[in-house]
Amino acid sequence: MLIEERRQHILSLAQQHGRVLVEDLSESLGISRITIRKDLDYLQRRGVLQRTHGGALLPQSGTLFDPSLKEKEGRHLQEKQRIAVAAVNLIQEGQCVLLDSGTTTTAIARTLKKFSHLTIITNAVNIAAELSGTDFEVLLTGGSLRKNSFSLVGPLAEEMLHDMHADILFLGVDGFDLEVGLTTPNVMESRVNRAMVKAAKTIVAVCDSTKFNRRSLSKIVDATSIHHVITDHNLPNETADALRNLNIKLTLV
Repeated sequence: MLIEERRQHILSLAQQHGRVLVEDLSESLGISRITIRKDLDYLQRRGVLQRTHGGALLPQSGTLFDPSLKEKEGRHLQEKQRIAVAAVNLIQEGQCVLLDSGTTTTAIARTLKKFSHLTIITNAVNIAAELSGTDFEVLLTGGSLRKNSFSLVGPLAEEMLHDMHADILFLGVDGFDLEVGLTTPNVMESRVNRAMVKAAKTIVAVCDSTKFNRRSLSKIVDATSIHHVITDHNLPNETADALRNLNIKLTLV
């Protein structure tokens, strides 16, 4: 394995598990701990890992932290796939489905292919491409491309959504704080997300449990605007109880 391949492998493991340990990497890769430490130091200098005693973590997420779609793809993959299956169970043939951009909603889009007749509205260029081979009616909002997330944002996207009426919205978020609400690092993205909420009859937040009790820069809507939350079973009990107390339906997968 080449040096850069090894470092990419280490980063991928950190994105999947949230951390890596020097001892585990040394054993699994069959190289010295000194070499592993040098790799972790290099990845820290690039800003993609944060060194700790005995290993490294993903960087601490501040309110401005906005990882790319590619960086998020490998994180919590199994949880996202389970969330996608539960989400698709809420859909009926012939409905109009609104999909936000993101890796969890992309997983939902892939799972939708068992249906024959759906109308899909999305601001995610990659989701539209994913569904291009289906018989679905796919409506892509206009707008300016956010290359970081492959999403379309801005006045054109908002204006198009103001004229739409969807049966159900699947909304992925970067932060879900019961006091602050649902948040995202990008202000323009939050405005498009807010327009999506107004356009849909049923609002379903889809996110893994690490997104809870986190706040990002820009608020989308209050938690009480959400009808249903689908997340993984690692959600703390107190957060689950608080969601139910707000009359939000909760599905743990």
